[in-house]
Amino acid sequence: MGSLFRSEEMNLCQLFLQSEAAYACVSELGELGLVQFRDLNPDVNAFQRKFVNEVRRCDEMERKLRYLEKEIKKDGIPMLDTGENPEAPQPREMIDLEATFEKLENELREVNQNAEALKRNFLELTELKQILRKTQVFFDEMADSAREEEQVTLLGEEGLRAGGQALKLGFVAGVILRERIPAFERMLWRACRGNVFLRQAEIETPLEDPSTGDQVFKSVFIIFFQGDQLKTRVKKICEGFRATLYPCPEAPADRREMAMGVMTRIEDLNTVLGQTQDHRHRVLVAAAKNIKNWFVKVRKIKAIYHTLNLFNLDVTQKCLIAECWVPVLDIENIQLALRRGTERSGSSVPPILNRMETCEDPPTYNHTNKFTSAFQALIDSYGIASYREMNPAPYTIITFPFLFAVMFGDLGHGTIMALFGLWMILKEKPLAAKKSDSEIWNIFFGGRYIIFLMGLFSMYTGAIYNDIFSKSFNIFGSAWSVNLNSTGELDKELTLNPSKSDYGPSPYPFGLDPVWQLAENKIIFQNAYKMKISIIFGVFHMLFGVVMSLFNHMYFKNKLSIICEFIPQLIFLCFLFLYMVLLMFLKWMIYFATDDERLVEYSPHCAPSILITFINMVLQKPSHPPEPCQTANMYDGQTAIQDLLVYIAILCIPWMLLAKPIYIIHYQKKMNYSASHQQMQTATENGDAEQPMHNNTMHGGGGGGPGAGHQEEETSEMFIHQGIHTIEYVLGSVSHTASYLRLWALSLAHAQLSEVLWTMVLSKGLIVQGFQGGIALYITFAIWASLTLAILVLMEGLSAFLHTLRLHWVEFQSKFYSGVGHAFQPFSFEIILDSASQAPEE
Repeated sequence: MGSLFRSEEMNLCQLFLQSEAAYACVSELGELGLVQFRDLNPDVNAFQRKFVNEVRRCDEMERKLRYLEKEIKKDGIPMLDTGENPEAPQPREMIDLEATFEKLENELREVNQNAEALKRNFLELTELKQILRKTQVFFDEMADSAREEEQVTLLGEEGLRAGGQALKLGFVAGVILRERIPAFERMLWRACRGNVFLRQAEIETPLEDPSTGDQVFKSVFIIFFQGDQLKTRVKKICEGFRATLYPCPEAPADRREMAMGVMTRIEDLNTVLGQTQDHRHRVLVAAAKNIKNWFVKVRKIKAIYHTLNLFNLDVTQKCLIAECWVPVLDIENIQLALRRGTERSGSSVPPILNRMETCEDPPTYNHTNKFTSAFQALIDSYGIASYREMNPAPYTIITFPFLFAVMFGDLGHGTIMALFGLWMILKEKPLAAKKSDSEIWNIFFGGRYIIFLMGLFSMYTGAIYNDIFSKSFNIFGSAWSVNLNSTGELDKELTLNPSKSDYGPSPYPFGLDPVWQLAENKIIFQNAYKMKISIIFGVFHMLFGVVMSLFNHMYFKNKLSIICEFIPQLIFLCFLFLYMVLLMFLKWMIYFATDDERLVEYSPHCAPSILITFINMVLQKPSHPPEPCQTANMYDGQTAIQDLLVYIAILCIPWMLLAKPIYIIHYQKKMNYSASHQQMQTATENGDAEQPMHNNTMHGGGGGGPGAGHQEEETSEMFIHQGIHTIEYVLGSVSHTASYLRLWALSLAHAQLSEVLWTMVLSKGLIVQGFQGGIALYITFAIWASLTLAILVLMEGLSAFLHTLRLHWVEFQSKFYSGVGHAFQPFSFEIILDSASQAPEE
């Protein structure tokens, strides 16, 4: 459990591997996932490293697999995922994999090219069939009218007189995209000056584009013209609009003969296309069975060679040298993995793992499981813990859902949230196997244990508040006795006064009395109650954070920080804010509801305001009691004790500000004096005392030497750094305490919003009588349930979550957590494969 409260102890190790065994050993370490390798060739270009050719081969294999995967998805073939995790293949197996992928890619590309050519031929024949069918209608219409009359219409009477006989009309037929028809017609009219005749008809069924596979709509057209000049112009316009022209015989018999030939060729093409598609489908089905395993193998090989590129070669070129960070507790497991890799490679030389001494900061590594990983992620989002720093995650497991529940206290809403989290936990394996691309869902699923705990704690605080969907449970019977009015109904302006109500011998056994839901002074009572508990929780939470800093100082043996930082911080927080909390408890114990004039000093009227008392205490102002009360103090000697606490708290400010820098400066001077005295003594013994004194005078005495300037700069930085931390802590103690009032504000807002939804929506359906009441209740309940889930559970839950996160990051962790470390990033196949599967497709 030590790694849960503090990060794992790490060691920098040097690893010697024989060249033949390096691949197998790194493969075993990748399966283990407990070693972070350092790059020993930072100045070497990626293209100049030893295993760059192997990495390129892996990239090429991965490209071919992505092509296969794309084709498989295009055909909608399911890819078999058995959940197996095959080991990384040996280097000699790369050749077989490359040959397999090369064969599959070439075969698939050849099939696709043949299929595309066949589809293009099929498209041309289909378009030709449509042209022959549609133009037959055009020619039949023209045959119905007399030839002379048609020539007069097209060419005019002057043409007939000039030529003496009718000139023969030419025509072209083709197919064009349907959306280009209007522009095509305008261009023909303008370019040919109205001397052409265009007829067009739509093709009802869409045609498949062989290049893209999209379904497109086209139209058949036929253009009649006269003369070669117009023919050339019409063909150029057709070419510009990417219209496809087809030969169309003039004679009806020739058209019928061509149509029969086209139908025969289309039938043959359909047969060949079917056989081609069947062959393609068989190839893809066979590839789909193994493509997941192939991806895993290739990515593992690539990761191994990337890691081997971080290593150095020794002089003999027979040994690879690596440096890596490893957890101390897992060194034995790492050595076993190295031994397995050596045995698998058949090498006779065992690997050597040596521990190294280093001044470099080790990476931070916290062992997590599926329960603690979500809470650790919340902490790491703020900043990675410094090496061996106290880890806030285990305490956050309790404090985070509890503070959330204080703001989200509702038994009904908490039950919905807890059930949602429980459902994700129970369905964990099938939901994780789906690997959804939705980022929002992945966030919810990753925090399923947080959601479940937040729901459970909200159920508890909802029971304390006795609040379920803005209503209350009356399980034990109310301790209040409320008189009805003259009509026998409950007074709508009911105000509860403990001194005038005939309540029972004991208060409500658990939580708030349900009668408070009916009281007009409910908000006044809940305000006072929730505001005080918010301050109490906040002060104890901050105090716990300050105590946590003590464990950090003790672990790092920093006695100076304990004396000059922890003790004054603790005194300042306790003597001011913890004292304010104690006054709250004292007020609850001393004062009670009574109308007895003999006990007027203990009545609520004489109870002092804690906030006014605290402000007067800090400002050194006397507190004045109300008219019938004799004193504003809660105990004898309160004013003197409060003055003493304030003076001691004020003295803690210069203690935090000056004690540590002054001690460090004094210690440095003492060490410098000791070193200088020892140097002079050594020089005197050697008979050369004048030269050191001369050096000291030149460089140290005048204060102008480089050493003196550097020391002066460090001293000023030290005072500035300590001043910033002191001001931050003193002012932060006030602002952070006030910040915890968000617990009260959000709790009150959540309860009021829930009551508004009940009053304005659901209650409207409950007041309708008869058959219509059932319909009205059905509709209003649907609206109320939708708004409850969308606003009160999702939006209010997210708001409370963010406020709780802020309270932990700023108010709690700032007392002891620096978060300036760097994370442990082990070489792990599991992490590499997960990141590859979640990467967006290119």
